[in-house]
Amino acid sequence: MRILAWFYLGGAALLLAGCASAPPGAPEAPLPKPPVSSAPRTDSPDSRLPGFDATLPSDIVQGKSRWRAVPWAELPGWGQDGLFEAWNAWLQSCERPGPVFAPLCGEVRRLSIASSFEQTAWLQQRLQPYRVQPLDGRADADGLLTAYYEPLLQAQRFPSATHTVPLYRIPPALQQARRNGQPWFTRQELQTLSQAQAQLRGHEIAWLADPIDALILHIQGSGRLRITEADGTQKLVRLAFAATNEQPYKSVGRWLLDQGATRDASWPGIKAWLAQNPQRRDELLWSNPRVVFFREESVDVSARGVDEGPRGAQGVPLTAGRSIAVDPQSIPYGTPVWLASPGPTLALQKLVLAQDTGSAILGAVRADYYVGSGVQAGEIAGRLKQPLQLWVLWPR
Repeated sequence: MRILAWFYLGGAALLLAGCASAPPGAPEAPLPKPPVSSAPRTDSPDSRLPGFDATLPSDIVQGKSRWRAVPWAELPGWGQDGLFEAWNAWLQSCERPGPVFAPLCGEVRRLSIASSFEQTAWLQQRLQPYRVQPLDGRADADGLLTAYYEPLLQAQRFPSATHTVPLYRIPPALQQARRNGQPWFTRQELQTLSQAQAQLRGHEIAWLADPIDALILHIQGSGRLRITEADGTQKLVRLAFAATNEQPYKSVGRWLLDQGATRDASWPGIKAWLAQNPQRRDELLWSNPRVVFFREESVDVSARGVDEGPRGAQGVPLTAGRSIAVDPQSIPYGTPVWLASPGPTLALQKLVLAQDTGSAILGAVRADYYVGSGVQAGEIAGRLKQPLQLWVLWPR
């Protein structure tokens, strides 16, 4: 799962996504149901395109969405996307494919060294595009695209005068509470109750200087730390999502807006407000009772030379610019998806893979776009909120 929060920028609603990946081995979403009707549809596709067929399949109902078969010519920008990065993401999905795409993975691997033209021709021969729509079938219904990222933060292995904010692995008491299906201490209780602090003691992974950076890491659900060890050496590690305290997520940005405290609830706006109101820091933090616990991992480079992102809900590493989080009740994990979204932050017409999900990624035409790691990625993730169209590419 991923954790998300509503924020506002310049008076407009902004969904700042973050997240935590579900543990590897998360169950596959159910496969599409049989077609709604057996009567084939005919449209007027461009017969010059490979894969042309004047007879299009009937609609498919998949959970909360309806898929409508379309000709390839309907996909905005189709044929103009360099597919190399998307193919790398697809190769990741083939490490844990669902039953629908597993039979194609041998061909996907062989085509990893093919030209973009050859890959495009294969896609059109083997797959059928379907426009993803709400169940009511509104063809003109645009969805919502937001973005998430991996923060890169400076940390220390042990506390100091400057680094006083701990990040924790799962304590045994939390594991017991989760087995019993019970929520654990809130954020405020973890900071103020001696009983809660005693159960956390000894389970610190690292320490940060800024509690807002820690909150951002909790919202995004994973991140990279450049940790200074006790001997002064540094190393780069990843903190991956392990669990939460099972408390509900509350947006600190929404809390500020409800207080009438600010009109800019982006992260820069929140930090600016805190700089002017340091005495209200804990009040702000405690407005979100949810806390995330982590596990430490190495930061790997794949055999293909790709800097791998955190693992998504499919259980495979995410690829910056080519992985999206979706509602798995509408689009199964591992599905290749054509994504189109006009600016203003990013103009996108590209092939992506559905490899993650999130607690606020709900509905048919809804996606969270993984933009990578670091400050620039964070700027994009904090401001991206755009109309969205999606087409799943499903085996014929």
